[in-house]
Amino acid sequence: MPATKKPMRYGHTEGHTDVCFDDSGSCIVTCGSDGDVRIWEDLDDDDPKSINVGEKAYSCALKNGKLVTAVSNNTVQVHTFPEGVPDGILTRFTTNANHVIFNGDGAKIAAGSSDFLVKVVDVADCSQQKTFRGHDAPVLSLSFDPKDIFLASASCDGSVKVWQISDQTCAISWPLLQKCNDVINAKSICRLAWQPKSGKLLAVPVEKSVKLYRRETWSNQFDLSDNFISQTLNIVTWSPCGQYLAAGSINGLIIVWNVETKDCMERVKHEKGYAICGLSWHPTCGQIAYTDAEGNLGVLENVCDPSGKMSSSKVSSRVEKDYNDLFDGEDTSSAGDFLNDNAVETRSFSKRIINDEEDDDDLMLASGRPRQRSHILEDDENSVDVTMIKTGSGFLKEEEEDDQAGSIHNLPVVTSQRPFYDGPMPTPRQKPFQSGSTPLHLTHRFMVWNSIGIIRCYNDEQDNAIDVEFHDTSIHHATHLANTLNYTVADLSHEAVLLACESTDELASKLHCLHFSSWDSSKEWIVDMPQNENIEAICLGQGWAAAATSALLLRLFTIGGVQKEVLSLPGPVVSVTGHGEQLVIVYHRGTGFDGDQCLGVQLLELGKKKKQILHGDPLPLTRKSYLVWLGFSAEGKINSFILNDLFFCWYIGTPFYVDSEGIVRMLNRGLGHTWTPVCNTREHCKGKSDHYWVVGIHENPQQLRCIPCKGSRFPPTLPRPAVAVLPFKLPYCQTATEKGQMEEQYWRSVMFHNHLDYLAKNGYEYEASTKNQAIKEQQELLMRMLALSCKLEREFRCVELADLMTQNAVNLAIKYAARSRRLILAQRLSELAVEKAAESAATQAEEEEEEEEDFKKKLNAGYSNTPTEWSQPRLRNQVEEDSEDTGEADDIEEKPEIHKHGENPFFKSVNSSDMPAIKSGAVTSSNQGRINPFKVSGNSKEPSISVNSVRSTNILDNMNKSSKKSTALNRATNYEKSPVIKPLVPKPKSKQASAASFFRKRTSQADRTEELKEENPKNPSSETPAMCPQNTENQRPKTGFQMWLEENRCNILSDNPDFSDEADIIKEGMVRFRVLSTEERKAWAAKAKGGSASDGAEEKKRKRVVDDSHETENQKEKTKENLNLPKKQKPLDLSTNQKLSAFAFNQE
Repeated sequence: MPATKKPMRYGHTEGHTDVCFDDSGSCIVTCGSDGDVRIWEDLDDDDPKSINVGEKAYSCALKNGKLVTAVSNNTVQVHTFPEGVPDGILTRFTTNANHVIFNGDGAKIAAGSSDFLVKVVDVADCSQQKTFRGHDAPVLSLSFDPKDIFLASASCDGSVKVWQISDQTCAISWPLLQKCNDVINAKSICRLAWQPKSGKLLAVPVEKSVKLYRRETWSNQFDLSDNFISQTLNIVTWSPCGQYLAAGSINGLIIVWNVETKDCMERVKHEKGYAICGLSWHPTCGQIAYTDAEGNLGVLENVCDPSGKMSSSKVSSRVEKDYNDLFDGEDTSSAGDFLNDNAVETRSFSKRIINDEEDDDDLMLASGRPRQRSHILEDDENSVDVTMIKTGSGFLKEEEEDDQAGSIHNLPVVTSQRPFYDGPMPTPRQKPFQSGSTPLHLTHRFMVWNSIGIIRCYNDEQDNAIDVEFHDTSIHHATHLANTLNYTVADLSHEAVLLACESTDELASKLHCLHFSSWDSSKEWIVDMPQNENIEAICLGQGWAAAATSALLLRLFTIGGVQKEVLSLPGPVVSVTGHGEQLVIVYHRGTGFDGDQCLGVQLLELGKKKKQILHGDPLPLTRKSYLVWLGFSAEGKINSFILNDLFFCWYIGTPFYVDSEGIVRMLNRGLGHTWTPVCNTREHCKGKSDHYWVVGIHENPQQLRCIPCKGSRFPPTLPRPAVAVLPFKLPYCQTATEKGQMEEQYWRSVMFHNHLDYLAKNGYEYEASTKNQAIKEQQELLMRMLALSCKLEREFRCVELADLMTQNAVNLAIKYAARSRRLILAQRLSELAVEKAAESAATQAEEEEEEEEDFKKKLNAGYSNTPTEWSQPRLRNQVEEDSEDTGEADDIEEKPEIHKHGENPFFKSVNSSDMPAIKSGAVTSSNQGRINPFKVSGNSKEPSISVNSVRSTNILDNMNKSSKKSTALNRATNYEKSPVIKPLVPKPKSKQASAASFFRKRTSQADRTEELKEENPKNPSSETPAMCPQNTENQRPKTGFQMWLEENRCNILSDNPDFSDEADIIKEGMVRFRVLSTEERKAWAAKAKGGSASDGAEEKKRKRVVDDSHETENQKEKTKENLNLPKKQKPLDLSTNQKLSAFAFNQE
């Protein structure tokens, strides 16, 4: 199979880098221009051991536990391996040493320097040195003969020399290279190499080929080259068996040849085209480690065959050829009728491949197509299956002698055939982890890093402790804890620190909580898990803690240590996280295949109303990736209150998670709890081995807080890593264009503000300015997209965009279309605006019905038989008639506060002793500062402006010339409350006709009202007389919007004098009505219901008392009475109306 190239990773700073394996191949050792030697367990080792050997390290070699380095201080040093303890200096030069190597048994080293000298030094006794003089320029590279007889060297003087070690003489010299004056200016470092074991061939990279020279005769046996080599070769290395030769070029190409057949076996191109300056073959398997001139480290796996045999493809081809030779011409021709086409094609391919040294693509094709000989040969006990030969080629006997190199290898005898599975392979399950933690094997590690603080763990010879640090020191001071129980996982919240440890032979697995926010003196508790049950993941929420165990259980506790529910998990846990009342659990749903994990997720709410949001849904991950971070957006405190000296608050966040490919996904609450990718951290990484380690996420402002890790997946504990902030970006198409950018910004704004609708739906409070700003931003983006679509003459797209707009934005779109002379578009948008207005009216009506039902339920639930203020209609109506504006304002300010504390919203005072008695005839002031409701206002000439949003009278009875001013003041008063704005949801347009017809009937009444105002210009405080009872009886039930429009019609007409059509007035009124807060709209709805009942009572009163002959005088009396009446009044029952009527019209 072809070689597998793993992504390169950061190893050292930019500059020349060298690489080698240790004797067993368990470690990769690199050195670079940063002066460090790093020991890697494998390419995925994110925490390699580092040894500083000097300012710069040019070359390294490792043998027998001795690490030798050529350092920039002109010395060759020795360190112990793997401890890295300095073990002396072997030799010195007058300038830098460029290359250092070990001989076969590790007893000697050879070093070449820029002072033209080559030295061979005994490792055990560095005084035993031999110096080789003869080069006229800096030495580039060296290579020991495996038999320790010769030493080869290459130099900047263009020569390659072979030295006799014993007498220090030059055996042969070839002028092969381009001359230069220094290593930096050399076109190639010419890292030559002797063939292992026999040492019969010396490989020298020269230009675009590798020259191989025969030992002792020093003749050029042959050259190895390839058509794909376009730049000079820099370095060569042999496989341990001596059969394969790998070479790296200055443009990043790695070529592997089979020296025996001269076939090119592998071609691998560097992902960025950097020069290959380090190349080392694994001592036991088919793996090559390589480094480039930028300090990066890479690995090739499954390279050819490691143990000295030919690759499986070549063995297969040769075996097929041998089988073909078993048949002579007649047999082959006679058997042609029985052979299928595939067998014939396979034979022709095999014949051609043996004679073709370069076409390795066809070689792979042939090796993957087994020959079908079962049609003409019957299996017996000595039968050999070609497929089994291919899979078992690793067991072929190694040929050591050159004269046997061309012979046929012994084949294994297969007596039985096993079925071979060639389908997708299962993926190992991901182990449990704690979000924000670094690997467990590190001595200094982060146990957790989140938006609250940091927990570090130190476990070395000097100390075994845990440090807890808070970002906000006002929460709690930093804490130092002894880690005697070897805690492995931790979590941190505003309330507590949670720790857990694994079980041992003597101790059970423990859950330890440090409840630092507790008001009592006992701030710690520990719970032991049952036997053979280990805690694998933990998390903290608001008032609770959770622990997932190896027994597939999720155990819940209160923050004080009381055990709560125990849940069974559907599979082994991967990670858990909590925030506020929410708990997210990720577990294995099953076994993944081909590198994919099969994970499921559950989302629970653990508040008073416990419910499950996500029911084990699959967790989407990028192909061949795994989960690396799970958490919530840190939105902080949403709402709070104090009850019985205890502080309570809610913390609301949205679940997020990150996979190993750097994709950040967010739970989209506005689209059925689906997961949406919102960022790709890999786009911000400079190198493939760089990563971002996520520590926190914020939705408002939109921030992804993470730590950049160069050449690693996680940061070190020291020095303290710096946190970077990355922006969110949805993966939309064509984001380089203006259209794509605006689409991405709009939908990102919509999605990131869905949590505000979630808060409103669940009864939480939030700042209305946040929602208003988001709506404003979204509508501006829609208008810009509409303008762009108009320029592109995409009018249908314009209507689609307008459907996403608010009513006001649609009106602006109509004006824009009209000014752009797109009349058809303007007409379409006008129709859309009318539909939106009708839908809003229908929605408002349905909301009013729902509010009325809720009002009745709350009213029934809040009534009692006690003589409360609400249970006395007579006294209540007396208060209504004589109360002034300040009393009404105090009333409206008290109600929300009481409701916020969770008490009865209809019970105005706390102590029943403050409530009026049934026969008292007056209302005393309550402990909350009620004003005397019978007090007459000093400014009686001015019309009273009621802010009460519950009671009302007929709106036409209270209209006067200053209605515009009073309405504006009323609206300003309501804006001071900073209400929560809820967008109206469009509904069917069935009620548009009825609404329009209702307002047409009112037109004449409004005109009569204006005439009455003109007749009395001298009296600014006089009010419009009430309508006649006949008209009142004929009118239909009014909605809150209709009553609001009647009162504000004059304002609309004065602001828009060009409005002549009733539909325009309704449309503009609908826009203004939607701007009102929820409380104001509810007030108008209640006013409409109360007003209709009050009108009926007034009609009966007038029929009973008013005389036809005294109608004018009674109207004047009624006008006087209306000066002291509030605009908002509760419906009155019959008996109360009779008594109040007599009281109102009999006093002269």
